[in-house]
Amino acid sequence: MAERRSPLGGAADRLAAVADATGGAVTVAEVPFLTQLSVRVFPAVLPSGDVSVLQLGPDEWLTVGPPGGATELAGLSVVDVSAQRTTVAVGGSRVLDLLAMGCALDLHPRVFRVGDCAQTTMAHAPVVIWRREAGYSILVRASFAAHLAEWLLDAAQEFTDGD
Repeated sequence: MAERRSPLGGAADRLAAVADATGGAVTVAEVPFLTQLSVRVFPAVLPSGDVSVLQLGPDEWLTVGPPGGATELAGLSVVDVSAQRTTVAVGGSRVLDLLAMGCALDLHPRVFRVGDCAQTTMAHAPVVIWRREAGYSILVRASFAAHLAEWLLDAAQEFTDGD
């Protein structure tokens, strides 16, 4: 079997360095290999537990779970899209300022609450933004991951200690 490589595996050190460069105001890290299933069904029959369920449309859901999680849901129309995207976790005291530089959505916690998600663009890349307890997860297609990471690294320069 071929070795799995995350889209941003080569950038892990550079992403982690953002926290040091910004004094913790912005943090960026890839969370690779999450199990992601695209599901067409009514929400009452979706899984729970360590699986999060994101509503992408009126009858479209994305289940997100730990790497190696279950990839089947009995009797449902399910497509495993785990290899299609990677996840970038962003946080810190200036995360909203960072995200506002590349996304037109109002992501303020009074509007975009924990558990909310939206399909949008960030730095011209199609993404799903998901509000978490500690920051945001950005689910980005593998083919756009390097572009988004470079944009985040560049945009985070605004928040370095020297400014």
